[in-house]
Amino acid sequence: MSHAAAPTPAANPALAELAVRYGVDTTHRPAPGTTVRVPDSTLVAVLAALGVDAGSPGAVRRALAAHRRRQDERLLPDCAVVRAGRTPRLTVPDGTRLRVRTEGGEDRPLAPDLPLGQHTVHACRDGASATAPLLVVPDRAPAAPARCWGLLVQVYSVLSGRSWGMGDLGDLGELAEWAGRTLKAGFVQVNPLHTAVRGAVAAPGDAASDRAPVRGPSDPSPYRPSSRLFPDPIYLRVEEVPEYAHLDADDRAHADRLAARAAELRAATLRPDGLIDRDAVWALKRAALELVHRVPLTPARRSAFRDFVTARGRALDDHATWCALAERHGPNWRSWPSGLRHPRGPAVAAARADHGELVDFHRWLAWLTDTQLAAAQRAARDAGMPVGIVHDLAVGAHPEGSDAWVWQDVLASGISVGAPPDAFNARGQDWGLPPWRPDALAAAGYAPFRELLRGPLRHAGALRLDHVMGLFRLWWVPRGRPPQEGTYVRHDAEAMLGVLALEAHRAGAVVIGEDLGTVESGVRERLAERGVLGTSVLWFEHDPDGDGAPLPPGRWRTGCLATATTHDLPSTAAHLTGEHVDLRDRLGLLTRPAEQVRAEAEREVAGWLALLERQGLLPEGVRDEETVIAAVYRFLLRTPATLVGVWLPDAVGDRRPQNVPGTCAEYPNWRLPVADASGRPRTLEQLASASRLHALVNALTSDSSPD
Repeated sequence: MSHAAAPTPAANPALAELAVRYGVDTTHRPAPGTTVRVPDSTLVAVLAALGVDAGSPGAVRRALAAHRRRQDERLLPDCAVVRAGRTPRLTVPDGTRLRVRTEGGEDRPLAPDLPLGQHTVHACRDGASATAPLLVVPDRAPAAPARCWGLLVQVYSVLSGRSWGMGDLGDLGELAEWAGRTLKAGFVQVNPLHTAVRGAVAAPGDAASDRAPVRGPSDPSPYRPSSRLFPDPIYLRVEEVPEYAHLDADDRAHADRLAARAAELRAATLRPDGLIDRDAVWALKRAALELVHRVPLTPARRSAFRDFVTARGRALDDHATWCALAERHGPNWRSWPSGLRHPRGPAVAAARADHGELVDFHRWLAWLTDTQLAAAQRAARDAGMPVGIVHDLAVGAHPEGSDAWVWQDVLASGISVGAPPDAFNARGQDWGLPPWRPDALAAAGYAPFRELLRGPLRHAGALRLDHVMGLFRLWWVPRGRPPQEGTYVRHDAEAMLGVLALEAHRAGAVVIGEDLGTVESGVRERLAERGVLGTSVLWFEHDPDGDGAPLPPGRWRTGCLATATTHDLPSTAAHLTGEHVDLRDRLGLLTRPAEQVRAEAEREVAGWLALLERQGLLPEGVRDEETVIAAVYRFLLRTPATLVGVWLPDAVGDRRPQNVPGTCAEYPNWRLPVADASGRPRTLEQLASASRLHALVNALTSDSSPD
């Protein structure tokens, strides 16, 4: 691996050298001109998570000697990644003979004309031999097919009259078709649809169920999932599973009762102050899907199911097995019987056979969800969207979930990722998600990362990567330490970006990186060079040469998705009125006097309103909410941004953020249905006929050319 950091003075210089050899930074810069040395105790803990004993001076010396010896003796790197059309440059001992076995089974010399894909390079020297993966990757990810605007949507929050208490994939397909045909939108960007960590859920009223009891409520955050490889079956529209139409009389009556209870749940969610109850939704859907699973598949459907199982292979088997074992033993795999704590153990193979029907049920759920995701993307493209559905990949997965169990050998134990202290959070952040081990990922030929990308790319017109800076480095926080005592650990960014470009190329999908917050110098430039679009949010775009004034539209970057807000930020209406300050004050999140924060927010808004007036987008003195919000989005379309995203709640005046970082029980994060300006939840049908939304879209389409 190639790492940018250099050794810095430390209480133990040898420890600093060892850290840097493993890609562990020994300093960080929380602010320009300020350098903070990472505590030696943090370096020791992080190196331990990388399998390196640095607990004493002697251990450090031995680890350094071992690292140097491995570097000197090995014939090949763990994995080589080269761009197509370039001669692979492998650092190998003199006299080493090299040949390549391609992905298609051909024997080829190591040359610039190797095809894209994962190949194997063979090395021989003085009777010794070695092999390593060789990935040939494109220079860039695919470009967007057209400059366009689209909707930013949290799928669970958009309920139709057919939803079972939260938005589903049927709703997504209908939303995409309507937005494409009627609004002429080019895409719909959604929240991560990854599988949530969920314990066993007994069917409603099923006292005889032998499944383990639910262990507390499910984690509602889509950014802390059980698995990023597979979508959550909670998003299924049960009635659109073909076998639903063929239930026998008794099961039909049972399904009708469940549907009636779902209607009551939907009505409760849509009342003022109603909240989405995922556990209640899943209990009803799970019971209904068990009924549907009894209906035999037609030969064609069974063949399609088998093809899916074959295509997803061991990844699907592992995930379905985790789901089955979680129902028997609870969702935290570390508390399971010892023989079940690793997916490759003989006890797991026996358990998979013993619980074969339940494992197959979870394979079937994954297949159904995949088919409905495919249908949503088809609906989007058939409606004329050049991009279609933009899926979102979370930065990590829950330490107790499926991915953490399956990939425990390539994830760092005792570590979680987060963010260092900065101007917005003086204590830093700990997100509670285990990171990849860069060394183990490279040794695996980046296969887990490739597999991870293929999941959400299956039916995506584009893929958004949350915290895309994690392809370069991540802030590691050792267990039991505060976030400010973490440090950055680096990946081989050329390899990570190459794998991303390869998988995006094979899927024909655009890539969008969420590059907000602390971004290391040069990262945005390298992402742009590889075709990865960035993310530009209105309130963060200031003129570095103009005393921090709002950035005029002509000076925004081209290669980005431009938005007014995100799921973690206030709605535009709340920003304009200062209601976001009042909310944070009520929640006890302000670190300065509310009056001071409120005054700063008012000055910020005034600056943007003045720029909108100068651009001719806002009549002088006009300040009504709808006109200003329309001017904000017309401004975004005046920028050269490749994509422009309209936050759906903005289109109807919803003032509530979907998530308030820094809160848990204090605020109903990820549980709010989309509401109008008065706080009344609105169904998909009501949104589609909302005059305010159509007025906003008309304003956009009447002024959509960049300066």
